[in-house]
Formats: sequence, structure tokens, C-alpha cells
Amino acid sequence: MTESRIAPDLVATDNDKRATALKADYEALGATLARRGVDIEAVTRQVAEFFVAVPSWGVGTGGTRFARFPGTGEPRGIFDKLDDCAVINQLTQATPNVSLHIPWDKADASELKAKGNALGLGFDAMNSNTFSDAPGQAHSYKYGSLSHTDAATRAQAVEHNLECIEIGKALGSKALTVWIGDGSNFPGQSHFTKAFERYLASMADIYKALPDDWKLFSEHKMYEPAFYSTIVQDWGTNYLIAQTLGPKAYCLVDLGHHAPNTNIEMIVARLIQFGKLGGFHFNDSKYGDDDLDAGAIDPYRLFLVFNELVDAEQRGVNDFNPAHMIDQSHNVTDPIESLINSANEIRRAYAQALLVDRKALSGYQDDNDALMASETLKRAYRADVEPILAEARRRAGGAIDPIAVYRASGYRRQVAAERPASAAGGGGII
Repeated sequence: MTESRIAPDLVATDNDKRATALKADYEALGATLARRGVDIEAVTRQVAEFFVAVPSWGVGTGGTRFARFPGTGEPRGIFDKLDDCAVINQLTQATPNVSLHIPWDKADASELKAKGNALGLGFDAMNSNTFSDAPGQAHSYKYGSLSHTDAATRAQAVEHNLECIEIGKALGSKALTVWIGDGSNFPGQSHFTKAFERYLASMADIYKALPDDWKLFSEHKMYEPAFYSTIVQDWGTNYLIAQTLGPKAYCLVDLGHHAPNTNIEMIVARLIQFGKLGGFHFNDSKYGDDDLDAGAIDPYRLFLVFNELVDAEQRGVNDFNPAHMIDQSHNVTDPIESLINSANEIRRAYAQALLVDRKALSGYQDDNDALMASETLKRAYRADVEPILAEARRRAGGAIDPIAVYRASGYRRQVAAERPASAAGGGGII
């Protein structure tokens, strides 16, 4: 039996208070959608089957380049993190898998597997870390890892990724995500071509070690911590990497890793078209890699991304199965609440995209009717699909109002009493 971190009776009692209003709202929305030829039950079933992984590191308090301000009841290690992740899934019924980051989450694989099973959690893509130094490692990544000028440092970085694969195999993971901070901060500091050649050679060594049923996700980022040049700086370079490595290599799109005003949904469409969209790290941003909650700044952009995903899904694109994960840094909110909200906002964008009248949209596009094509998208986006989201959660055993139940449970106070407070201070992004 799955271990519940919040008393199921509390969820049931709160749901009972809200059930009548939800039923009325759901029926009203169903009638509205029926006039458009949309079956609300079909949409609800699809939403209930849409899941997004949570990052183990996301349940801790993040930081900025200047300081980190610890929160109360922060997880002390991976087993505490899994407890927090289980709360998110219990209330949303949308996040059954957790993505681990090594070496931050390094522990005995059998113990991790047992803990995950007890909590009803599985394990998503493994994430390697060669963008910071781990205690006791022989070679520093200060000047790069997979692209470092020193062969021994590159070999160390490759070996770390191979270790991540072995841990993932023991946990049932099927993918490895590689993001590196390699690049340069001064003109002339690095030879662009040689550095990229070294990176490709290192990635090829990692690729060779992939099990047959695994995928390798490379992640691009325009800048940070290398601000003058970055090894994997944009989706075009990322696509070249995936093409060069082979059929198990794919591009991962982090919504915060682009220049402001970049047309991310078009990048998504291009990667789908050429079979190299591996998946997403969902978040939101105002200026750069802000790592804000999904949908916090530009929910319409999130919807437009899902419009492309649903379009591909309904067109039956071959082997289309992108991975979905949240990647956020929570500095001023309770991380559990932010991840609950993000999971729901991601499902919201998916539900809205399912409401797009594809036939009408195609007709307006063929007729070059820009206004009506845009209005067709906006009509789906403006729909209040909250009753669908809430009903999907309720039917799966989750909470109609997850944040309300979470706050009423006192979970944060409980774990604060169990977990020693972290020391304040410390710089660097987490």
C-alpha cells in the first residue's frame, strides 16, 4: 500500500466541501464545450493521463548569484526530498516520477528504489552534474568539463555520466540529461571549434554507454555561467549535437534558456518536424533563466508550446513521446506549493490546447486569415478549464484544491520540527 504523507481523510473531507460546486461548474463547462462539439469527458480523461516529473532539487529553497535564504523544513537529503515529492503527487495526482541529480542525490540504489516504491513514486531522467565540483574529485570543472582542454578532466566528466547511467539502470530510469556550464567569459579565452570538437568526442563516449532503450537529452542554454560564449548555446547547436550522436540523442528544451522574446514554440515545432524533440524543463521567466513557476509570467506562451505538442500528437507524428519535467528555483515561495501550482498550470495548458478547433485553424491558415487563425487559438486559451483539472484530480484520489489541503495539513510545520534548520547565507544558484 502506498504511504500517504498527508492523511487521506483530510483530502476526502476537503473534497466533500467542494464537490457540489465542482459538479455544477463541470456540468456548465461541459454544456459550453458540447456546443463547440467537444466532449468534456474525453478531455478530462486525456488530462488525467498527462503526467509531469518533478525535480528532486526543486523541493529545496533555491538561491541567486548573491545569496541563498534557507526555508523552514528543508529536506536534508534525497529521502526527505522524496517525501516532499510524494506530497505533491498525492495532492495533484500529476507527478508520479522524480528526476534525480547526481551527486546531490547519490545514495544506495536499492534504498532509493524501496523508498520510491513505498511512496508510489518512480524515477524519471537522471541528471549529471559537471557544472560544479564535488568534494574529493581529482580535477576541477572551473574551466569546463566535457570540453575541457585537459584530457583527464574530460575523462572524469565522462565517467561521472557513465555512473549516472548505472544508477539510473538500477532505478528504472530510461534517460540521461546532460547540461554543462562550459564556455568562456573573455574573447580569445577559448577556441570555439576545438572546444566543440572536444565536447562532441566526450558526448560520443557517453552515448556509446547508453542502454538500447535509453535516450540522451542534451540541453542548450544561451548563457550562464559562461557569458561570452557557451558550448551548447542554442537549439541549432543542440540539434547538430543530436544529429551527430545518433538516433538515441535528442534535444531538451528548457523554457528559460532562451533570449527574451525568442519564439520557443517555433523551436518546438522545428524539433518535432525533424524528430529530435526529447522533452522539456518547464518554468517561466521575465529576463532570462529566472526559473519561476510555470505559467507565472507568460501562460499564453506555455499554451502556445502545448498547441504545437497537441498538434503533433493529433497528427500522429512517428515516435512522438517527449519527456515532461518541471525545473524551477524557489526563492520566495514554499517549494511544494510552487511545484503543485506548476503541475496544475502545465496540465491547464495541455487541456486548453486540446480545445483548439484544429479543422477551423487549418482552414484559416490555408486562407491566410491571420485574424481568425489567432482568434481560434485565443478561444481555446480563454476557456476556464479549472473544472476539468479539478475533476481529473478528484477522480484519481487527489485534492480538488491542492494548496488549501496542503496548508490545512500543516505538513511544512511538521517537517520543520523534524528537520534541522539550514544555516543562512551562501551564494550561488541551486
